[in-house]
This record gives sequence, C-alpha cells and structure tokens, in this order.
Amino acid sequence: MLFYWFLKFVAIGPPARVVFRPTAEGVENVPATGAAILASNHLSAADWVFMPMQLKRRVTFLAKAEYFTGTGVKGFLQRAFFTGAGQVPIDRSSATAAEGAIRTGIDTLREGKLLGIYPEGTRSPDGRLYRGKIGVARMALETGVPVVPVAMVYSSRKLPFGKKLTRVRVRFGQPLDFSRYEGLAGDRFVERSITDEIMYEIMTLSGQEYVDVYGATVKKSMDATGASANEAIATLQPPAAEAADRAPTSLAG
Repeated sequence: MLFYWFLKFVAIGPPARVVFRPTAEGVENVPATGAAILASNHLSAADWVFMPMQLKRRVTFLAKAEYFTGTGVKGFLQRAFFTGAGQVPIDRSSATAAEGAIRTGIDTLREGKLLGIYPEGTRSPDGRLYRGKIGVARMALETGVPVVPVAMVYSSRKLPFGKKLTRVRVRFGQPLDFSRYEGLAGDRFVERSITDEIMYEIMTLSGQEYVDVYGATVKKSMDATGASANEAIATLQPPAAEAADRAPTSLAG
C-alpha cells in the first residue's frame, strides 16, 4: 500500500507531471467512496500511470499473472513493483482465463475498491477504439456498481529540431447505472448491450473512430500476415450496412 503512494507522489508521479503535464476533466464523476469500475480506452502502456494520477483514491488494475511469478532478484523486484503499484494478478493461460479475470475483478469490487479495466482487452493497434469484451458488463451486473467511462487523450506538439512534446488529458464521464438489468448477469445479449453502451460513452469522450472488431483479433491477423491494421480490419469487419447496425449507441440494446 505504501509503495503505491510512493510511486504516485515521489518516484513516478512528479516526473510524469513535469514532462507530460497531464490534465483531467470530470474527476468529480468518480465516487469519493465505495466501489466503481473505471472503464478506459487503451492507447499506451502508460495509461495505468496517468489515469490514477488524477484521483485521490487508489485504483486497482488486473495484470498478467506472469508479472508475479518470476524467480530470483528480478522476479522479486518485478512482483514487488506490480503489487505495490496496485496490480492484481490474473491467469490468462487457461481456457477459463476470462472467467478467472472476471471473478478477480468482482472480488476487488466487493472490497469497495476502484477497479480500472480496459474493455478492449489490449492496446489499440492504430489509435482507434475497438470492440469491448463483455467482462466489464458481467462485473457491473454481479456487483451493482456504477461504471465510469474514461478516455485517455494524447496529443503532440512539434518542437524545434524535429522533436515532439506529448500532452495527456484524462476525461472521466458520467457514471453509468445498469441497475435496470439487475438479475440478468450471464445473459450475453444484455451483457453485449451494456458493453456497447460503455464503449459508446468512451468513444464520445475520446473522439476515436470505432471499429466493430476485437483489437486482439486484429493484432493476431497483423502478426500472422504482416498486414497493416487497415488491411486486417478489411478482412475481419462485417459489411458496412451490418457494421452500422452493430456500432455502439447511447441506448443499451
């Protein structure tokens, strides 16, 4: 616990603020007490640094179990770092990995904590917003906690000698209440509708273009074929008319 605040206020936070000057909007939308899900887009490996910096409360993230299983001095230091930074291990290697991650997230929420998750499941391969996975909806339904959509927005300003300066803005949207679906956890149609509503709010906050394909599927295709993101999407995305029908809307369902 102490290490988390050390990273935030001493080791990582101050240097990051000086270099990137992150700003925040809508911080008041994050509950001051009690559990909530912070559902964010995922553009950079540094997202988990900049988002919690804007909040007074600690944010817990789900992380790969491999970060916690190393041996020797390196393994110990890595395990200590991720544990202290508020990360909770999940096993993604088994057939039930997704269910395990969901249960871990639910346990975290039932402890009254803020849970930070990335519904896309992976970093965007090209800066666009990809289809969300329904685990976020399952967690919200089983715990009854609000979901706060979050947008990470990065911009660059040109400097002399060809250099660029990155600026970071974190936008917290209005909390989403899904209590109207109480008792429907496990209904995949309902969970998909809820997830699409969350992704719509993230899209609105971030201004990103939405792609109705899982980001992990696009990355897998890119790795296998050497194709660009656009080329991979062209082979994976549904026809334009169907995609329009399936794009997330502000109304669940």
